[in-house]
Amino acid sequence: MARIIVVTSGKGGVGKTTTSAAIATGLALTGNKVAVLDFDIGLRNLDLIMGCERRVVYDFVNVIQGEANLHQALIKDKRVENLFILPASQTRDKDALTKEGVGRVLDELKAMEFDFIICDSPAGIETGALMALYYADEAIITTNPEVSSVRDSDRILGILDSKSLRAENGLPAVKQHLLLTRYNPSRVTNGDMLNVTDVEEILRISLLGVIPESQSVLNASNKGEPVILDKESDAGQAYADAVARLLGEDRPFRFLEEEKKGFFKRLFGG
Repeated sequence: MARIIVVTSGKGGVGKTTTSAAIATGLALTGNKVAVLDFDIGLRNLDLIMGCERRVVYDFVNVIQGEANLHQALIKDKRVENLFILPASQTRDKDALTKEGVGRVLDELKAMEFDFIICDSPAGIETGALMALYYADEAIITTNPEVSSVRDSDRILGILDSKSLRAENGLPAVKQHLLLTRYNPSRVTNGDMLNVTDVEEILRISLLGVIPESQSVLNASNKGEPVILDKESDAGQAYADAVARLLGEDRPFRFLEEEKKGFFKRLFGG
């Protein structure tokens, strides 16, 4: 049975699409069959992060409106086996997504024996975001360690508890995971950012991962490659740890402390 996981947040610019791409790729690297869906109708960034923007012919809305089928619209990743991307439309309105249409697409994906369906949600609580979370079994709440971002994420938790299909039907609640992005230990030490414990105490959900602030994320995005494929980068390693935890593995959290500079780095300002 496919696990439907929405990657969501209350605030824009926290790294949801980067996270969706990395988590989907990481899950596929472990042998799972994975589909990652872009719910950000009108903007469409997932295909850029995944490096398949030139291969888009049909999109999510085309499938919902019966203008194409899933086999026509799904783009098979060239680097990772069993990974497929369903891009959003750049020319339609977000109202093109309907509960019935989204539900039908998800049912078709389940019938195609996907193990994971990752839903890349737009920020906030507008139509695309509500459609992305409605059918979710699990949610990855993506937030920066800043008060406004964490506060907005708390709002999303309330919506997950009240406006999902599970909530409507009185089923067990959507399982919630916390992913902290752009974490900078030196800024935490200086009091410019919340620390991990602060965020956990505010949101009260289990910690899935802490992704350090890293130039490698921007570099990967510019190249059209999920950062998890950069196994030398701290961000890539942190996403790999998060994927392992999502699959039930117990891994220690890394990159939470400031790197201690050696003598030569201190001497030469490195």
